[in-house]
Amino acid sequence: MSKIVLALVSLFASFQLHAQDLDAQEPNAGNAITISVSKFDLVDGNSFYEEAESLEKKGDFNEALTLFGKAAFEYNSVKNYNRYGQAIIKMSNMHYMLGRFSDAEQILLNVALKNYSKMGSRNGLMNTYGLLGKVYLANNKSTQSMWFYTQQGMLAKQLKSNNAYLESILGIVQVKIKKKDFTLALRDLKTAEWFANSVKITQFKSQIRDAREVISNKTTPKTSLK
Repeated sequence: MSKIVLALVSLFASFQLHAQDLDAQEPNAGNAITISVSKFDLVDGNSFYEEAESLEKKGDFNEALTLFGKAAFEYNSVKNYNRYGQAIIKMSNMHYMLGRFSDAEQILLNVALKNYSKMGSRNGLMNTYGLLGKVYLANNKSTQSMWFYTQQGMLAKQLKSNNAYLESILGIVQVKIKKKDFTLALRDLKTAEWFANSVKITQFKSQIRDAREVISNKTTPKTSLK
């Protein structure tokens, strides 16, 4: 884990403890001031987040990462854990785009999952599982990738999220392609295609087509030119 990510994880953990300490205190006359400051913190968080998204679209992932981190800090300070979680996911995505897969992994494992578990957000957990599957696959950790894609699929079925379920199957297909289990990959790909047709989802057509093409290229015997 890089020093930056370690510092962020430690910082967010300390804020969680600080928030718990504040909860334990009795109400006092300063509450009105606290509420006022919290509103400004939320506005700052939104401002940082919007600026970070603009930088992300321009491909400036390093600067976007910094601002998403500032947004997460502000959201956490006002206990807006939904927006905090979104900012954390964005931070992980920026690391992913920069090729820092281990850092992306650590943010998802040590911050995002804990946040959504605390919130009791099954959708948040499901989406984080899928992102972990993607990060582990990019980092050549097939076993971990397969496990998290499987967890995503299980939660997707419980939550009746057809899109997330298809994402999990196609993620598993990519893991099996990487492991050169082409027969199993093709079987899962057919399952994904059948399911997509049965629920009338078309947005994954190109992914299914590309995966089938990769499998075909890897399994079709090459004929030598004479």
